[in-house]
Amino acid sequence: MNTHKRLFLGLLGASLVLVALMAAGIWYLIFNPTRSIAYQVIFFIMVCLLAGVVFLSFGGLVGIVFTLLAARTFEPLQGPMRVAVNLFFPVALALGRLLHIDSNRIKRSFIEVNNQLVRARHLNVKPEELLLLLPHCLQYSECPHKITVHVDNCRRCGRCCISKLLDLKDKYGFNMGLATGGTLARKYVREYRPRAIVAVACERDLTSGILDSNPIPVLGVTNERPWGPCFNTCVSVSLVEGAIRYFCGLNKE
Repeated sequence: MNTHKRLFLGLLGASLVLVALMAAGIWYLIFNPTRSIAYQVIFFIMVCLLAGVVFLSFGGLVGIVFTLLAARTFEPLQGPMRVAVNLFFPVALALGRLLHIDSNRIKRSFIEVNNQLVRARHLNVKPEELLLLLPHCLQYSECPHKITVHVDNCRRCGRCCISKLLDLKDKYGFNMGLATGGTLARKYVREYRPRAIVAVACERDLTSGILDSNPIPVLGVTNERPWGPCFNTCVSVSLVEGAIRYFCGLNKE
């Protein structure tokens, strides 16, 4: 398990410890003799709920580690794993900020963990069940042709990587959408109802998209931003093709 993955897992574990300590503090307040019965009952319910969340999320953290080490899934732990990630990812980000850790480092770590967890499921989907989601900033900024609604409006001039990605679409037959934001991305998901998604975006949009798409498996590919964010970005076409081939069962590792 490399350093990138350890960063997210370490912050996730630390977040669980913090919440567990909070639950212990509430437990102490419950049995403070100066508190009324009603007060104690309310806090008792709160600590039981917190304890349940911590216990379930700890099982999810164990499931994530076992899955990464064994490179295979443990079905009984899938639910707790989703709970751990969805509930404690924001806590891990907040903890990272307190420790002055760059949020993009944490998000890249999360994307790596997610990608390995998805690959451990050894899925095999048909090309028509696969959706490639792309950010609009991959398109050349001065291109006069609008392709966010109909990606086939692209003239394939070669000034950006969209033409090469369309070549992949022709080669494999998957669905493809160019999104200007989360709303349009969710529209594509509702429209195509994919069993799996390959998503290209910056760290921020990838992490939010992965969490929003749950339980649909998403392989994330981070875009490259030589001119800064959201302007004439690009992506490794070979990495995108590798993710597509993986989902289609063409190069299982």
